Amino acid sequence: MLSTTELRFAARLRIQRGLTLFFAQTGDAFSRVDHWPWRLDPYPVYARMHAGEPVQRSRVGVLTIASHETARGVLRDRRIGVRPVGEYPLPDFDLLDLSFLQRDEPDHARLRALARPAFSPRRMAAYRPMVQTVADRLLDAVEPRGRFDLMRDFAAPLPIAVITELLGIEGADSERFLHYGNTLGASLDGARSLRRYRELMRASAEIDAMFGRLVEERRRDPRDDIVSDLVSAVDDERMTAQELHAMAQLLLVAGFETTVNLIGNAVAALMVHRDQWEALRADPGLAPRAVEEALRYDSPVQLVGRFPHEDVEIAGRAVRRDTPMLVLVGAAGRDPAVFPDPARFDLTRENAGEHLSFSGGAHYCLGAPLARLEGDIALRTLVRRFPDLRAAEAPRRRRTTTIRGLARFPVHAGAGSRPVSA
Repeated sequence: MLSTTELRFAARLRIQRGLTLFFAQTGDAFSRVDHWPWRLDPYPVYARMHAGEPVQRSRVGVLTIASHETARGVLRDRRIGVRPVGEYPLPDFDLLDLSFLQRDEPDHARLRALARPAFSPRRMAAYRPMVQTVADRLLDAVEPRGRFDLMRDFAAPLPIAVITELLGIEGADSERFLHYGNTLGASLDGARSLRRYRELMRASAEIDAMFGRLVEERRRDPRDDIVSDLVSAVDDERMTAQELHAMAQLLLVAGFETTVNLIGNAVAALMVHRDQWEALRADPGLAPRAVEEALRYDSPVQLVGRFPHEDVEIAGRAVRRDTPMLVLVGAAGRDPAVFPDPARFDLTRENAGEHLSFSGGAHYCLGAPLARLEGDIALRTLVRRFPDLRAAEAPRRRRTTTIRGLARFPVHAGAGSRPVSA
């Protein structure tokens, strides 16, 4: 039996989705990016957008920005925030509270400062041997089989193990946490159906309950982990209990969801561009370059929302306060004005690090150093352990827009799966 709230939500959702599908079928660029089958490969749509104006209005009522220069400027502009000043009418806005990721000043700076110690250089140095140990353990497990699912057996459990260690969550169930990540990550597109809405509510409630228990444990027995730090912040009245739960949820999901897809997208690109895999095989020291090029070439986060807090001018276009804007960071990474031959995956590309996959300005991703560290170690370890790695089947992509990644990717270790020197 549907509640009154669910009935209203479903009715508004049906109208919204029906309109965007109609607009997609009539050629609206952003509506196509947001719908199947175009979102399977949005890059041809992005290429057409690059041929037009830097700021384009979609028929769904949002401004879209595909230009790298314009996108970078918007992300760094302090007059533009992540929330509207007034009310936002769409039914799927604020489905999930992701702490400082969805806050403007002054709350953004206050909450971000409380999370920053978890990503300090000291802790990054301490994480490296742990990440390497987990990567080797995961590949030890799949080596006897030869064939394995890169996503299920390696790309997902690696960052899940790291973030649960960082948060002090013991005995984490990798499959369950992957479900949380997929569910909450999909919610960034809005609830596309009432079923997904209910799945999101269940997952969010389970995460809240888990952190509720963890908070009480850390209050009784503090440890050297971020949750203990946050409990102390609540007790000192630097944040509320509700803010703690939202931040823990953000750190849990953002801490592995993006990295899972970074690893998957990078390996998928390397399998297609076999010469680049061979270059990495010859010199595993190219792994950091491979990470940056993967972030540019096939960004795990394809778009972010922004709202001007006052009337502004963007690329010569007047934009009124609270106009919803979507910065297409995936498109910015393929802007030919900045990245020549953008559809080519190239480990020698000197400016690959200019991508916007970690956003920019005040909202630059706090976990970027950890994602880079995990991506670097994952690729180095794969190419060292399985130098002849091959795709066993074509990868299957997730049906999401904001998050771009793989649902499954069967691979085979190959004849040369014996360890080689780094």
